[in-house]
Amino acid sequence: MPRFALLTLLLAPLTLFLGCGGDAESATSPSNTTETGTPTAEPTETSTDTTETSLSAAPSKILQAAEGDWPWWRGPNYNGTTTGQEPPTEWSETKNVLWKTPVPGRGHSSPTIVGDTIYMATADEQKQVQSVLAFDRATGKPRWKRDVSQGGFPRTHPNNTHATCTVACDGKHVFAAFHHHAKVTLTALDLDGKPAWEKVVGPFDPQLYEYGYAPSPLLYDDLVIVSGDYEDGGWIKAFERATGKPAWQTDRPEKLSFSSPIVANVAGRDQLLISGCEKVSSYDPATGKLLWAVAGTTMATCGTMVWDGDTVYASGGYPRKQTIAVKADGSGEILWTNTQKCYEQSMLATGGHVYAVTDNGIAFCWHGQTGEELWRERLVGPVSASPVLANGHVYATNEKGTTFVFAATPDEFRPVAKNQLGTESFATQTFVGNKIYARVANRGPGGRQEMLYCIGK
Repeated sequence: MPRFALLTLLLAPLTLFLGCGGDAESATSPSNTTETGTPTAEPTETSTDTTETSLSAAPSKILQAAEGDWPWWRGPNYNGTTTGQEPPTEWSETKNVLWKTPVPGRGHSSPTIVGDTIYMATADEQKQVQSVLAFDRATGKPRWKRDVSQGGFPRTHPNNTHATCTVACDGKHVFAAFHHHAKVTLTALDLDGKPAWEKVVGPFDPQLYEYGYAPSPLLYDDLVIVSGDYEDGGWIKAFERATGKPAWQTDRPEKLSFSSPIVANVAGRDQLLISGCEKVSSYDPATGKLLWAVAGTTMATCGTMVWDGDTVYASGGYPRKQTIAVKADGSGEILWTNTQKCYEQSMLATGGHVYAVTDNGIAFCWHGQTGEELWRERLVGPVSASPVLANGHVYATNEKGTTFVFAATPDEFRPVAKNQLGTESFATQTFVGNKIYARVANRGPGGRQEMLYCIGK
């Protein structure tokens, strides 16, 4: 029996907006395809693109994770937070390590955990092979390895990999997105690693900045959704999870960005949220139609948007620095902005406050509605992995393999622990069953070797 079921939630409150946009046909999409994205001017606090308003009420169709699973990017709550977890706050190579196992290849794909199996993407850069791996959750023993593509590796940024996207799992299939041969492909495997279907999602061949690809696939209702933003015209596309049949397609601006889309029930309805391309945007995840957009952040962002109440938050990026808070009710109201930058990593929003660790390793706490800086503390950068909130603590890991644990409180910066594992860490940690699963690398005389650790008591 699959470990997931789409739960029909209570009817969402009435909302004051409903997405609409110009229709655009595509050779690979049905008639409900929409065209929404156009380049914007420099971000301002008043530039707004919103849709006409109407009343709408609908039950949420956001998938609910089974207890004890971490089935997709940013975890069961879609926002880097956990509930009911009491993971260790202290560890080392010899302390609170339950097991460790070598990981072949190189990748920033975070561990995805469903049932008794851990899934990750990886790439052999010498042979140019992209693969999906499965490990036993209890022991770390490898279960299977499925090669998905070979050859066609593009040039990429040294901090990126050819297996950066975190895989998603719905209890029946594992979904993996890879960039090769100037395109993005989406592969569905069954839980034994056997191919179910594969689709070419779309072209992806950046030339202005050859930094590679990063967005992770997103699951919603009976769909799997994939995005790709680059200068020849970006896109967000949805496919039926069971068959791979195209469901909808939305055009994006002709700009390069790297953020993963995320889905949240915010301001009374399900919204697909994504930053980058000079915008903070919301789409209807069922149809791809634009709900609202405001000018904000910058051209390129990598982090995934977060939310608290009816406010959403985004940060980036390149070439400018901005963190922004926007009302998600379609009004276009920008509550606040500042000039701090979380480029690759996401933030945390909880309890009326935003917690962030910037690229150079400075931790911040801001008031969620006013943007008031409540505290800041210099840790150690650089930072690429996203922080995770567990048991009232923020776990923030830098690229050198150091994890800083501090209290999620607006009162003051309150350090809890500082832990070292490996010499390199880009993948975000996974927190399930009171344990932490960490993908790190060690560099030594023999070269570079990735490891997967299970940390617990």
